[in-house]
Parts: sequence; C-alpha cells; structure tokens
Amino acid sequence: MSTKRSFAILAAAAALGLATAAQAAAPAAPDAGEEEPLELIERPGARLDRSLEAAALRVRYDVLLERARRLDVAPRTHLLELPATTERRLREGIGSLGDRVEQARKQRRKAAAFAPTGGSIEGVSLATLNAIAACESGGDPAAVNAAGYYGKYQFDLGTWASVGGSGNPAEASEAEQDYRAALLYSRAGSSPWPVCGA
Repeated sequence: MSTKRSFAILAAAAALGLATAAQAAAPAAPDAGEEEPLELIERPGARLDRSLEAAALRVRYDVLLERARRLDVAPRTHLLELPATTERRLREGIGSLGDRVEQARKQRRKAAAFAPTGGSIEGVSLATLNAIAACESGGDPAAVNAAGYYGKYQFDLGTWASVGGSGNPAEASEAEQDYRAALLYSRAGSSPWPVCGA
C-alpha cells in the first residue's frame, strides 16, 4: 500500500473516530527517518478534545460570571484573567460561582416575598410600621437592646418565632423585619408595642 494511500486511510479513520481501523491501516514499521502517521493524527486530536473541553469550561464560567454581575455578587478576581488558571481551578471556580449565584437568587426571591404592596404589608400601612420602628429603634434594623430585644421593631426571640421568624431578628433583612412586624400587628394590633404602638 502506498504511503499516500495509507495516510489518507489513517486521516479518514481518525476523523470518524475509528482508532482500530486507523491502527490496521498503519504500516507495520515506519522506515527510518519517517514519522509515524498515527501519532501525528492522535496527538492533535487529543489536544483538540482538551481544547474543546477547556473552551466549554471558559464559556460556562463567563455565563455564570455575567449572572453574578447582574446579581451584584461577582468575585473580585476573574479566573480567566489570571495567567496560571488550570482546568481544575476553573472547575472549582465554576462550582463556587454557581453557589454564589444560587444564594443571591434565593435572597432576591425571599426579599420579593416580603415586599410591600400598595403602601401596606399584610394590610398594615407602611406609615404605621415606620412610626413604630422609629420609636422602638430609630428605624435601625440592626439595633440590639441589652434587655433581649432585637432589630427595627425590638422583637424578643419568642415573639419573633411566633410570626415565623428564625434566628436573631437583628440579623434578618429589613424587609423581613417589616413583614414579621406587619404579621404581628395584624394579629395583635399595637399591644406588642405598648409605648410605641399607641
């Protein structure tokens, strides 16, 4: 079989991914000074596979990075701008960035659930809630009273839990504090705030 024909068969077999056919068509032993055609075909193919995989990782990272920017949670360091970014590091970065994006989405959905509608929350006017908050804490969502009252509306932990809150009220978002205070007001009126609710 001529060298040209043998090389053509090898090229066609490699293009179709038929490694066994390529090996069968290769000459048994190359002449001295000739390079093995199969190696020439396999090496670029392996590099191509790795290059395609790396390109797919870069695209995925870029897409996640754009989502993170829109959610205002993008990292300071862009992995693709670093000279020594490896595929492993890129995979880890994709995982970390994906977690950031998902957490930000959850927080946005949660904030939207507590958003006021039409100047009121749960039927309680924002003006009423703002007046209570101004009196209780100066409107500071992170306010803490040594007597065991927390947040914008100075909830104690038991009252906070009774309206569905968890953890420390002063660590909840302001929107959640407004929502929980509106729930409490709609259930009990101004009595939970004997001084500021009057």
